[in-house]
Amino acid sequence: MTVSYFALYRTPEDPAGFDRHYLGTHVPLVAKTPGLVANRVHRVTRQFVGEPGYHLLAELVFESPEAMKAGMRSPEWAASGEDLASWGGMELVTMFAAEPVATEAG
Repeated sequence: MTVSYFALYRTPEDPAGFDRHYLGTHVPLVAKTPGLVANRVHRVTRQFVGEPGYHLLAELVFESPEAMKAGMRSPEWAASGEDLASWGGMELVTMFAAEPVATEAG
């Protein structure tokens, strides 16, 4: 069973600068994480309820909970974390893991 790790980013002061670094440097670093099967970045186009405003949602899909744990102990994951901290991304992000739940809708 796959498991997803989410990073939800609040809107930064300089969205264009954030995007340049995030997409040009950070995403390629994250992509090197062992066990990662998908790195889906979504731009928030409209927020209906809640505060604060959000800018991006990254969904990192791992092969399994075990693969996620191993990936998060890897040097590649550590490098992506160091990068995130180096340009202030840590102040904008909420991170959490989630796994699919069976529902009647599928």
